[in-house]
Amino acid sequence: MEHRSSRLDNVRSLLSVFVYPVQLLVSLPVELTEKAFNTVLSYSDLKDENTSLRRKQLVDSIKLLKYEALENENIRLRALLENSFKLGEQVLVAELLSVNLVPYEHVVVVNKGSRFGVSIHQPVMDANGIVGQVIRSLPLSSEVMLITDPNHAIPVQVNRNGLRTIAIGSGKLDRLNLPFLPNNADILPGDLLVTSGLGGTFPQGYPVAIVKEFSVRPNKPFADIYAIPKAQLDKSRELLIVWSDSTPVPLMFPEESLKNVDANE
Repeated sequence: MEHRSSRLDNVRSLLSVFVYPVQLLVSLPVELTEKAFNTVLSYSDLKDENTSLRRKQLVDSIKLLKYEALENENIRLRALLENSFKLGEQVLVAELLSVNLVPYEHVVVVNKGSRFGVSIHQPVMDANGIVGQVIRSLPLSSEVMLITDPNHAIPVQVNRNGLRTIAIGSGKLDRLNLPFLPNNADILPGDLLVTSGLGGTFPQGYPVAIVKEFSVRPNKPFADIYAIPKAQLDKSRELLIVWSDSTPVPLMFPEESLKNVDANE
């Protein structure tokens, strides 16, 4: 009857009003499931993207650390022309697993080991400066001795004037001792200490600490000097394990290249 005439249109419209809530109730589980799935999927994508961006930011921060040291070095060496320079540190992001901060041992464990190419004596950094070095490499993890460990020493230089010395751990996270500078040393509170590159472990030019106090001791040959580490040793959750590329890159053309240039001219 509905097919042949329009007499039941009003009845159909009336029935649709009562059927509509039933249709909504039937489709509700499907819609809720789809919304929940999309929400979980979006959260997972955002979490992965956030992790990726945080690691990229950490790597970019490390690249910026050397600028101040390189600027001062350029001022000191502008009159000189070296035939080679070093560049190209490679880094691996590692996450902190555990911390052992007993008074005479400052060691942390990270989640990257020999399976990832990590070996002992590799320098470790965070986004602010030098953290320490690898002292034990296991297949899936590594132990890192912090620069504040009493058994740790790192060659440093004053970024302002190039004065070289050694910074030794004090057993406190907020202090490095500089015990081998005389009372008349050209070093001031606020001076930035950077790695000198000597010793072959730490690459040159990375921030280590800021000089906090310089006390002259007239009756002793060395002054009482201590500095505050730049790295956030008690806060950093992600660290960078560094590989240094020591291959020299020539600044001058080789003789054969010069001959080829002359021949082309």
